Amino acid sequence: MKTESLWYIFINASLINNFVLAYFLGICPFLGVSGKKEIAMKMGGAVTFVMLIASMCAYGLNALLIAIDAPFLQLISFIVVIASAVQLVEMFIKKMSPALFRALGIFLPLITTNCAILGLALFQTNLGYGFIEGIIYALGAGVGFTLALLLMAGLRERLDFADTPSVAKGTVLTLFIAGILSLSFMGFSGLGG
Repeated sequence: MKTESLWYIFINASLINNFVLAYFLGICPFLGVSGKKEIAMKMGGAVTFVMLIASMCAYGLNALLIAIDAPFLQLISFIVVIASAVQLVEMFIKKMSPALFRALGIFLPLITTNCAILGLALFQTNLGYGFIEGIIYALGAGVGFTLALLLMAGLRERLDFADTPSVAKGTVLTLFIAGILSLSFMGFSGLGG
């Protein structure tokens, strides 16, 4: 168990080691759903919720696998639980907000294969976090993921009205912005030690 403060764990996951901009995990929704701030916020909320569920399940599964001396089943167990959690979230969103379900499109089922969620479960267990630390870590990672989506969406919305050269429009400009955002988040790497 680590002796880090909960605040440090949260800041570390959201800013210092941001899953999207420092670890480059979850790039697919970062590039695909970051066109509008409203959609980016809702996708960030869905990913944060799945991260919290995955964190709780990862803690329990890890304890169970260690108890039965089967830590080699960790990866496949995490994948099954994450896929199940995403299916529940997808059914909930489809029932409660069909418009959001249509707006998120293919990216909602792709949360299942979002490597940021699997990375969260693996990082959390490898860091030796307990239940509360794992929840805070997941919350920080979700907030950082949402922050990255919102920053990218805000910049992309503003650039829709900018006079950009045709050579730099579309994917080129999006990747250029993602690189600059990543570089700006690298400035947080000196925080906390």
